[in-house]
Amino acid sequence: MDFDSVVIGAGVVGLAVARALACSGRSVLVLERHKFIGQETSSRNSEVIHAGIYYPSGSLKARLCVRGRELLYNYCDSHNVSYKRVGKLIVAAGDHQNTALELIYEKGRANGVDDLEFIDQDRLTEMEPALCATKAILSPSTGIINSHELMLAYQGDLERQGGILALSSPVIQGKAISGGFELEIGGEENSFISCRELINSAGLGAQEVSSHIKGIPADSIPKLYLSRGCYFSLAGKSPFSRLIYPLPNNEGLGVHLTLDQAGVARFGPDTEWVDTVDYTVDPSRGDAFYQAIREYYPAIRRESLHPSYAGIRPKIVGPGTAAGDFIIQSEELHSVPGFVGLYGIESPGLTASMAIGEYVLQKLEKRINSFSAEFPN
Repeated sequence: MDFDSVVIGAGVVGLAVARALACSGRSVLVLERHKFIGQETSSRNSEVIHAGIYYPSGSLKARLCVRGRELLYNYCDSHNVSYKRVGKLIVAAGDHQNTALELIYEKGRANGVDDLEFIDQDRLTEMEPALCATKAILSPSTGIINSHELMLAYQGDLERQGGILALSSPVIQGKAISGGFELEIGGEENSFISCRELINSAGLGAQEVSSHIKGIPADSIPKLYLSRGCYFSLAGKSPFSRLIYPLPNNEGLGVHLTLDQAGVARFGPDTEWVDTVDYTVDPSRGDAFYQAIREYYPAIRRESLHPSYAGIRPKIVGPGTAAGDFIIQSEELHSVPGFVGLYGIESPGLTASMAIGEYVLQKLEKRINSFSAEFPN
């Protein structure tokens, strides 16, 4: 075998998985079809370190987010990755939303987020004078991060452990063989490699990659749905010092306000179901943003909103359906030894990235029961 492990995809999750495998003593190769790391979902998101509040209790999203958040903060401290623990307010626009807010609080507590606090209207006015809300949940462990610095840190760890990153190296096709896999890799010239373990962390391309590897059962590959989320930036100084989130809806967390490392405010993402990957931001979508934002920031002016960027969420469920969980498939689900397929790794994938790396490693080493013991529901 050329390598112990090959990871397809050099986004934040792929690099975190590759880092975990390399630190376990494996020889690791990461294949990335683009010219640079993190060119898709990993560089087109809110860059938020999530606390783990919203997800169904016991789900992979809940467990890996809570575990990943603490791993990530510790990692940032030890590797000088820029972040700010700014905190988040989940706000109710009126008393009619109090019940929904309380349900979110209980869900967060059930997931192990034990630092949540209810904030009444008087204190909200003191904390965020520009905010219009009657009640809120404060999540002090929510933060923001420089995602590119994080990916570079993961890459550095990988390479210090002898791992290799191959850019502009798309997987053309492959097949499962006795004891591993053979892959045909594109580039200036096609090449062939073999490995004992294969991890598909290709994000938006994960389903297509799996379909091109003979031996991976077609019925194990979930359907891909594309959900575009646009962001608009706010001109001038941010009126808020914390992240501001309305109550979530069926398709996401609503048009919320986040901050970048420089303190610039941006709003989004919204939700638009699309058929192709297209990162165009239609300026006219700002009208709907304006109406949504006014519910908690009535002083906003329409002309202060400017198109910023868009990202595509790699969803495994379509419109009108409750958000799906992460799918991390290993041998017990598809009967292909050494193969792990990651599908639907959307938010909170960045926050959970280190915990996903742990999880994949333990799946490959068939120590998943120890994971359940370490990180109970």
